[in-house]
Amino acid sequence: MPAYKAPLRDMKFLLNDVFDYPKHYASLASGENATPDIVDAILTECGRFCEEQLSPLYQSGDEEGCSLTDGVVTTPKGYKEAYNQYVMGGWQGLSAPEEYGGQGLPTSMGLLKQEMMGTANWSFSMYPGLSMGAMNTIYLHGSDDQKDTYLLPMTEGRWAGTMCLTEPQCGTDLGQIKTRAEPQADGSYKVTGTKIFISSGDHDLTENIVHIVLARLPDAPKGTRGISLFIVPKFLPGADGDSGKRNTVVCGSLEKKMGIKASATCVLNFDEAVGFLIGPENEGLECMFTFMNTARIGTAIQGVGPAELSYQWALEYARERRSMRALSGKKEPEQVADSLLHHADVRRMLLTQKAIAEGGRAMLYDAARLADHMVEGHAAGDAKKAARYDDKLGFLTPILKGFLTELGNEAANLGMQVFGGHGYIREHGMEQIARDTRIATLYEGTTGIQALDLLGRKVLLSTKGGAVRDFTARIANFARKKLTDSRLRPLALDLLKLTAQWNLLTVRIMLAARKDRDIVSSASYDFLMYSGYVTMAYIWARQAAVAADRLDKGGDESEEFYEAKLATAEFYYERLLPRAQAHASSMLSPSKNLMQLRADAMIFI
Repeated sequence: MPAYKAPLRDMKFLLNDVFDYPKHYASLASGENATPDIVDAILTECGRFCEEQLSPLYQSGDEEGCSLTDGVVTTPKGYKEAYNQYVMGGWQGLSAPEEYGGQGLPTSMGLLKQEMMGTANWSFSMYPGLSMGAMNTIYLHGSDDQKDTYLLPMTEGRWAGTMCLTEPQCGTDLGQIKTRAEPQADGSYKVTGTKIFISSGDHDLTENIVHIVLARLPDAPKGTRGISLFIVPKFLPGADGDSGKRNTVVCGSLEKKMGIKASATCVLNFDEAVGFLIGPENEGLECMFTFMNTARIGTAIQGVGPAELSYQWALEYARERRSMRALSGKKEPEQVADSLLHHADVRRMLLTQKAIAEGGRAMLYDAARLADHMVEGHAAGDAKKAARYDDKLGFLTPILKGFLTELGNEAANLGMQVFGGHGYIREHGMEQIARDTRIATLYEGTTGIQALDLLGRKVLLSTKGGAVRDFTARIANFARKKLTDSRLRPLALDLLKLTAQWNLLTVRIMLAARKDRDIVSSASYDFLMYSGYVTMAYIWARQAAVAADRLDKGGDESEEFYEAKLATAEFYYERLLPRAQAHASSMLSPSKNLMQLRADAMIFI
């Protein structure tokens, strides 16, 4: 099995050249210590940790999986040692507040770390990743006592965290939640119910696990308006700040999954477990969205990660594997056959992976800047600034999560295809990437849910199309400035046409929805995918613009790197971006062709 190699060259190109993170960090209060030298050192060290500690456990963790014996969950061999190294390196507190033991670096630094970890070993990265979401939720919505109790040990990595939403009778429709919380005289609550699909729900990596749980109070209104949020620790905190008495929350079983087998996905049973209200009563869903949005951005990495990993391994295989001769003549006459790299269809698959991985990474890094500003607004008590950037990021979040995970699945399957029959054999690792990636379009809201959130809530309901107008104005401003550059003019013209089309499509759906309410649902997937392809086109144009500028200046040792950027951008525009027009056509199709067949006529036996 090939090893993971951190793509530091591409990461630094985006950070320093495309998005000017040094200037961005200099503008942030939390960016004082995020100097170029410090950022470079962090990236290098994190890359080394991922290559040397996490990547070697990727396949062995899948083979062994997690086990549950007498109520105790054990992670695969090597995981505990790797987690201890993670904790000793201070990685959990990288972007956590200094007042709670963190290093206080910008939020985006945590995303850079998470990308490398998730690519090297997604199953492992889920354990600390879920903790980050729990920490953010407590930091934004917890009381001072709750912050003092939980954030320091979680920042240190001694305690972990989870998100407990889903129940056997409901997934996305949280209004059906039955878990109940009974108030007690001492101000605590007794939480009773069953939660399923709980990632990192139990394990042996930390002293304690802090569950963030949705439940109902006895007099709560029905539906989502009657949900509250609770902290339910595995071990109740002791007076000395360490883990104390065992709480009555236990792992009932481990889910038998298609992939990410080294990540413990648990059924958790809460039997009058002691819990503590976090945030206002009956506003738990609003508070939980802090966690969910953190998780959704993190899940978007699982679109980029497998594309990168599958591309790395497929490229290496294509260089070494020889099959037939190129149609344009022998390329390696001294060999028995030419390598796969000389066949155009293999190039199609590899370049698709490359375009997805590098384009998706750039989309994440662009959005991470918004996250930095949003978090800084919260930290400074500037509600208007936090809300402004939250709206901008909120528009992009479903695109990042839905679009990138769909393309991540495509890239993983293309990697298997490059390997041919060997891609189907476990020892090469390609089928594992495909299995592990498949969950990404499902959890934290399926692609369909993300699509409805984007079109129905963010675009039509909340902003009446304003979110699209604002984002396309940003794209158009960039494109107009590039019309005088002969190499970038074709890309810029395409972008200008797409921004106009995106707004027109939004208006047409808005008008159609007045007569056909189902069209919001029937059009939403195509709208999301169209939005994703246009957004990635904008991001690839930005990369191409920088690459062209560097080549014009000359004398750079990375000339081949910049030429590859321009070639990949051209490939994306000519081979992948045309897919957007198919989605544009489909989204305007009336919902009748989906809904006219009666439910009882769907199946004939």
